[in-house]
Amino acid sequence: MAESNPTPNPDPTGAASVVDAKAAAAERRAARADARPRWARLALKVATFAVALFLFVLAIQLMKEGAKALAPTLEDSPLFSNAVSTLGFGWLGAYVVLSGSPIAAVALSLFNGGATTELQTFTMLSGSRLGASFVVLLVGFLYSLRNRGRSRGESIGVGVLAMSLTAAVYVPGMLIGYWILKSGLLDGIQWSASHDVQSVVGLIWGPALDVLTRLPGWTLLPIGLGLILLAFRFLDSVLPQLDGERHGSRRVAWMKRPWPMFGLGCVVATLTLSVSVALTLLVPLATRGYVTRRESIPYIMGANITTLADTLVAAMLLGNAVAVQIVLAEAIAVSIVSLFYLAVLYGPLTRSMMALDEWVVSSNRRLWVFVAILFVLPALFLTSGIWLGPIAR
Repeated sequence: MAESNPTPNPDPTGAASVVDAKAAAAERRAARADARPRWARLALKVATFAVALFLFVLAIQLMKEGAKALAPTLEDSPLFSNAVSTLGFGWLGAYVVLSGSPIAAVALSLFNGGATTELQTFTMLSGSRLGASFVVLLVGFLYSLRNRGRSRGESIGVGVLAMSLTAAVYVPGMLIGYWILKSGLLDGIQWSASHDVQSVVGLIWGPALDVLTRLPGWTLLPIGLGLILLAFRFLDSVLPQLDGERHGSRRVAWMKRPWPMFGLGCVVATLTLSVSVALTLLVPLATRGYVTRRESIPYIMGANITTLADTLVAAMLLGNAVAVQIVLAEAIAVSIVSLFYLAVLYGPLTRSMMALDEWVVSSNRRLWVFVAILFVLPALFLTSGIWLGPIAR
């Protein structure tokens, strides 16, 4: 919703202060990094990556053990009594940690520990993807507070578009993906970390696991979730740092075309290992006019596919072939839906998504209703076991 007053509001707000503080901290870190010799910067990145890798694998192994301990409790919980409730759990869980990948790893660990069924794991994984884009809406809201003189519809509208488009792709993708999984088409795929890799894992991570597994079993899963969040934070500091405004200033004609933007979304999500990061880049780009929301639609679809790369690695580390097949079924289904939209229904999809987006952001009341639905719907799913019972496990 555009504002008539082009003059930025100089009054500071809490949210704007948070954004400014983060930006200032990033600038200070960049300045310190530039002051170091090149070899020192390279050594620091290698060390940071090693720490991130150690924490990532430790977290996966720890969550695997924690899931086994929690399995009996979760099987009797109404919040895990059917596939609809696990969909809600994955969705809301992604809101809490502002990322879908850690919750996807939890879903695979619970399945490996026998706490959830194949269908429940599949829906929990899907829910984690549906909630992963929420951070884009949150960042768009904060960005609109910081840049009051610019169009609020662009910054917040990107978040609304990301959430809506993800649902438009993943809902039919869930149906196709589960059909692929149950049809047996992927039964021949038995990917897992090799025996040599598993031996290395036992040698390097074994001592830490021996110490941590002495803790009560119910604590292992949340500790593993915390470690995997920390691992992703370290990875963020090592992987390519993409600045939306800087890259947007180099806008060229190909950014107007669907297929190149689709490919760009695939590449950026692969490089950053996070759909949240990949899509958040759109906020400053759209707000400053470097890319329109309409042009970002194929980018969002591409990012939503390759974001499953780290989840596939986690499934392989668990050594569970069915967990790998669950992730592959999701990725294949989402790819099929996305490619169909781009090749056949791109025009109608774009018009319908933009019409919904404009309708939501044109009114504060509609925007708050939209946000309320984003929380009420997964909450109803999560509690479905209480009022529906253990169906569709």
